[in-house]
Amino acid sequence: MKSIRCSVFALLAASLILPASSRAQESSSARIQRLEDIEEIRTVLTNYGRYLDAHDLVSYSNLFAADGEWVGGFGTGKGPAGVLALMQKNLGATSTNRPGATYHLLTNFLIDVTGDTATAWSRWNFVVTSSENSPRILYGGHYDDTLVRENGRWKFKKRVAVNDIPAGNAAPPPPPSTK
Repeated sequence: MKSIRCSVFALLAASLILPASSRAQESSSARIQRLEDIEEIRTVLTNYGRYLDAHDLVSYSNLFAADGEWVGGFGTGKGPAGVLALMQKNLGATSTNRPGATYHLLTNFLIDVTGDTATAWSRWNFVVTSSENSPRILYGGHYDDTLVRENGRWKFKKRVAVNDIPAGNAAPPPPPSTK
């Protein structure tokens, strides 16, 4: 019995040490590159909400790779032109759609980089201005992302927007108009 406990302890200790030793074998330049990639991806994730809320749909759509895809309650858009057309159809083509009256809270970024590809998971909340001129969270959900380095820049290969709150609501309506 004592030898079994010693064996289990040794296996547990080895499982804790091995991942750390494999990281230690990674070169300093590789570790720095991975951290730089994570930070650039975090900026892409943040700019997504920033451009969307500013109704800068051209900059927003350019966050997607040439064959990138957005999937969500509005439908599916492929490539920057397809994403732009989808968002213009659902949000309007001009910036008169109340920029600043709605915004996204983007949190809980989990990013994993492997070479020129990455995955990310994050939460989102869609905030609107209530009739009392105060903020109100209208929807909440999460993103499941695949990213790719394209021409030296990180872009969305696929972004899936999942609506978690309210549950079962597959297609959120467009933001309220100012009229």
